[in-house]
Amino acid sequence: MIEAFMFSPSSRRRIKVRFYPLVTAFLLALSAPVPGAAADGVHEGGDIVFLIDSLGPTWIPNNSSISSFQGHIWGHVTDKLVYVDAEGKASPWLAESWEQNDTATEFTLHLKKGVTFSDGTPLDAAAVVANLDIWAAGRTKDGINPIGLFPKTYDHAEAVDPLTVKVVFKAPTLGFIPTLGYHGSILISPKTLAQPASVQADLGKTSGSGPYVVQTWKEGDYVKLVKRKDYNWGPSALGQTGPAHLDSITYKLVAEQSLRVSAVQSGQADVAYNPSPQELQSLKEEGFTVATPRYLGFVNGWAINTKAPPYDDVRVRQALQTGINRQEIIDTVYTPDWKLPTSFIQSNVPGATDHSDLLAYNPGRAEKLLDEAGWTKGANGIRVKDGKPLTLTVYSTPYLATSKAIDELLAQQLAKIGWKVVIRAYDVTTFGEKVQYGNPAVPAYDVTRSFIDAGTVAGILTDANKGENWFALGESDSKLNDLRDGIARAASFEARAPLLDALQTYVLQQGYFIPRTQIVQRIYVQSPKLTGVTYNGVAYANYYTASKSE
Repeated sequence: MIEAFMFSPSSRRRIKVRFYPLVTAFLLALSAPVPGAAADGVHEGGDIVFLIDSLGPTWIPNNSSISSFQGHIWGHVTDKLVYVDAEGKASPWLAESWEQNDTATEFTLHLKKGVTFSDGTPLDAAAVVANLDIWAAGRTKDGINPIGLFPKTYDHAEAVDPLTVKVVFKAPTLGFIPTLGYHGSILISPKTLAQPASVQADLGKTSGSGPYVVQTWKEGDYVKLVKRKDYNWGPSALGQTGPAHLDSITYKLVAEQSLRVSAVQSGQADVAYNPSPQELQSLKEEGFTVATPRYLGFVNGWAINTKAPPYDDVRVRQALQTGINRQEIIDTVYTPDWKLPTSFIQSNVPGATDHSDLLAYNPGRAEKLLDEAGWTKGANGIRVKDGKPLTLTVYSTPYLATSKAIDELLAQQLAKIGWKVVIRAYDVTTFGEKVQYGNPAVPAYDVTRSFIDAGTVAGILTDANKGENWFALGESDSKLNDLRDGIARAASFEARAPLLDALQTYVLQQGYFIPRTQIVQRIYVQSPKLTGVTYNGVAYANYYTASKSE
């Protein structure tokens, strides 16, 4: 490692940057000619390097498209039928228009003409049907999973003509159109979909219809994308339909957080993914572009396993709900870019309602609830009942860099009320194997989950229709079941809205979900030379409209 000093472009303060010879050599090899400016001020050409902390374990499209890491690549080499922006608004993309019947059980999609996959296959009605079928069912015997939040009410789709698709559901499915903009709903060539999982796992052999194609890649190292010059079907919501401006995007794996940031500071790279929140203010002062987009989905928090004592007692769950000082999390771990939760759903999701009153910090009420539940404080401050201490084991998610820091702060807060909090931290693979919904040994699961339509929430909270049974309730809570079923049966957003509000109220009152903060899972530090970047409904940076100045 070589350390040097440079001056901040804005404050003229001297800052220290670090150069790592091996990484520097790699980045220099990717250097390109200086781009030229167009008449409208947008620079054409140029290459960018995006430093990321993981590139995931597999490239099978169905299995990797919803990954926080691989999703960046898929967002550039594939398209979607619908574009969903950061406020949850769905607008036409490859589906130019659509209609639905009065019961929201049948939808007709009208496709854009002339779209092709990079292998030359037309993106027509037959191709869309092939994608819908595999999103819904996967090919589990071949190791290809269904898309997790694709509607489980899906019955079938059929090609009415080359540019028209009819989609039929077994029950009302209001969220179908927004879900077509979910990051898992990527369109892949039928030729690729027909291949076995072992072939689909080769990213270089996967064909999408996006503005970039894979030029080269190396497992666990990098992926280089190059512009598709004949691309002409971008989403109108972005104000651009033709080819991208940048010639290439290279995603390079650099595990060390400080190295990613230093490389952008020194000009060796253009984007650093997931820097420390505490660095953001100084980076802004140095003239770098900082982005902290919120995605559509759940806030960050704990889903509580109601089968794990003592969390089978509503009073203990309610004490946990009111015993957390959420403002202190933002003041200590984060910055003002983060927001307090107002529900267990992010406030930018259509259908989310404000229940801040149920999340107010009230340690006195928490202590009273625990007293009523029979938990008494011992000499060491830890509460005890029937000779057992009041404990909470939490598992910091590896998908959120700040998770362990939040857990450590909450352990201090809850200790004042009488909890003994044990923190476990695993890598991505181990976390997936040992920590999951329904595991009787896990009382609180740290959630960082995106979705596009709030109606999908009801379908995963219990085990009905292969739901994910987040709170280990099964069918035992009749009120939750009624709300779930009412949301599922709703044929209009107007009819669904009060039911969604009631669901949010009930889940928070019961302490089934313990919100911590609204989530910013994807943080970006970018060179000031890079402009025109957009962020979609799941907070991925999109460089399709971006350009790089000299």
